[in-house]
Amino acid sequence: MSPDASMIAAHAFHGALHLWKQAAVNKKEWTPEVVISGHFNSVEDVKWDPEGEFIISVGSDQTTRLFAPWKRKQETEVTWHEIARPQVHGYDMRCLAMIGRFQFVSGADEKVLRVFRAPKNFIENFSNITGIPMEKLCSHQSSDLPEGATVPALGLSNKAVFEGDMAVQPAEDEETFNTISNQYPEIYFQPLILTEPPPEDHLLQNTLWPEIQKLYGHGYEIFCVACNNSNTVIASACKASKKEHAAIILWSATSWKKLQSLSFHNLTVTQLAFSPNDKFLLAVSRDRNWSLWKKQDSSESGPVFSCCAYTDKNTAVHSRIIWSCDWTPDSKYFITGSRDKKVIIWGQCNLSVTTEGNMLDSIKPCSTVLDAGDSVTAVSIMPVLPSLHYCRYIVAVGLENGKIILYTWKQSGQEPALADWTMCVEMDNSRSHALAVKRLCWRHHAGRAGHNDQNSSEWLQLASCGADHCVKIFNVNRFAL
Repeated sequence: MSPDASMIAAHAFHGALHLWKQAAVNKKEWTPEVVISGHFNSVEDVKWDPEGEFIISVGSDQTTRLFAPWKRKQETEVTWHEIARPQVHGYDMRCLAMIGRFQFVSGADEKVLRVFRAPKNFIENFSNITGIPMEKLCSHQSSDLPEGATVPALGLSNKAVFEGDMAVQPAEDEETFNTISNQYPEIYFQPLILTEPPPEDHLLQNTLWPEIQKLYGHGYEIFCVACNNSNTVIASACKASKKEHAAIILWSATSWKKLQSLSFHNLTVTQLAFSPNDKFLLAVSRDRNWSLWKKQDSSESGPVFSCCAYTDKNTAVHSRIIWSCDWTPDSKYFITGSRDKKVIIWGQCNLSVTTEGNMLDSIKPCSTVLDAGDSVTAVSIMPVLPSLHYCRYIVAVGLENGKIILYTWKQSGQEPALADWTMCVEMDNSRSHALAVKRLCWRHHAGRAGHNDQNSSEWLQLASCGADHCVKIFNVNRFAL
């Protein structure tokens, strides 16, 4: 209880905080207040929406949570809050990918991927809380969007709730309540118009997103998923100890059909990344190798990818599991980070040899090997080049000990020179994670979410999540790097 007895804070079984405040007029009335919330177990993945206005994270606490900046009329400070919990699942969540703005696909410790789409009630409340006008958010087909979603008493799938479904419940007398079916009503969802972040009880049942598709095809628990930049193809992989289970599956993001199975790796593929120009798909694996897949000319059934480069036991540089990978914004180079503490940038270093046929020999390490000092669990390259006059890339590296370090890398001549890597910032312990960094994700555009400097190129934001249950957002001044 607060010292002046006007507020009560409580901690719930599900790791949530509750806050109630005594009403000023009627002292017997207590109202729920905005309170901080977050995951109560390891956070496995985090992604920005393509417009950079919110982030979605998934965790081993079996939830998918959406955080956005709350814009208050009189306040200048922008604070971030959980404004929706699109998925409350029965399996530990593992990974997610955004498919456009208000749609995502997620994977958990189960064999199916699930696709979710934002309901109308979310878009309206998102507009109220963030101050972004509805016209900017809504596309033409918003009229047929469901209001919200609900989970049947014994189910796992979020079912859409449409306007007609929310009939007024008749007043219950004791007899009707005592029948089992009335104690567990089919529809818990109640649309609310929010102007501030919702309290916990509302997050649990009124902010679910309808599940619109399941993708069946993997034989074991889903481990990673990615979507290309034109939102047409999804790539996913599952846990595997044999080559036949380690295949990457490509799905159409329009028809949801299986397009292709890409077999190469012998063990679990740990991360997938499409190049910014969508011409390549990169995979890194527990088998210490990476594979690069090139998009062929589109056939009737959709794009077909074929393996154009890879490492094997003779050409591999990493000696332990490769945990993470990413692309430079110009699609020229890609980066890999491994448990062996090494970070390496790869590409066609000798660009004078532009033989289309033989890419395999031309993709080599373009950087010196960076020793990050501890197992590398996450890497991400800033999607905006820091300056145009010379090409240097800003790389965020997350370590198993929780540290996040920012480096710059610049290509130097034909042979990698000694000083191609420069450490810019090593986050101090109070800013870093306390346990392993699980994912790093830069905002796709310059500027800070929720601020009016959306187009100013000075600031960039980096989201991170870790095994210490935390999601963090860093403001990075790129001119200071």
